[in-house]
Amino acid sequence: MRVQLFTVGRFLTNCYVIECEKTKEAIIVDPGFDNKYEAEKIFEILKVNALTLRFVVNTHGHPDHTCGNQIVKKKFAVPILIHEHDAYMLGENSRGISRFFDFQSHSPPADVLLHDGDIIKFGKLTLKVLHTPGHSRGSVSLIGEKDIFTGDTLFAGSIGRTDFPESSENDIMISLRNKLATLPDHFIVHPGHGPTTTIGEEKRSNPFLR
Repeated sequence: MRVQLFTVGRFLTNCYVIECEKTKEAIIVDPGFDNKYEAEKIFEILKVNALTLRFVVNTHGHPDHTCGNQIVKKKFAVPILIHEHDAYMLGENSRGISRFFDFQSHSPPADVLLHDGDIIKFGKLTLKVLHTPGHSRGSVSLIGEKDIFTGDTLFAGSIGRTDFPESSENDIMISLRNKLATLPDHFIVHPGHGPTTTIGEEKRSNPFLR
């Protein structure tokens, strides 16, 4: 697995290109770019590395993670995947949500609804869907062999906000302590914002995982 990170948008969202190096198939996780300039930098990486894009995966439905869905969809005609509980934020509803946050782009409807335990397969790689609600009802983390993409559930030294509609402080603490904290310490954490960390480091230093 090769992971390339792009920090995009005014909320500094982490957008990931995840590549199967054996087959050159790839996915984009959380395309939070709101303009074609940022998108083209990522598309150029796909072209230079001769990657075939298979999916767009959203860790949750907030527009700083989904507003680039439409740009990617127009370019590559690939399916958009999101958890069933956050799918309502895409499609027609995304227009109003995006306008409220002053985003120029919005997302088409989801093509595939994800559920806890689902497997996302591309090339020789698989990512397991772990439902980690709290920041939103449909927040998910994506688990590989030694990596996890946590969206806005877990950050280095912190966690996602729980003051949004349908957020839950109780749910996010269950997700953190009963799900993410049970993973091996060596797992690399790729969060939705901020620097990369590890499960072990967060268990040692993040007050929300203690």
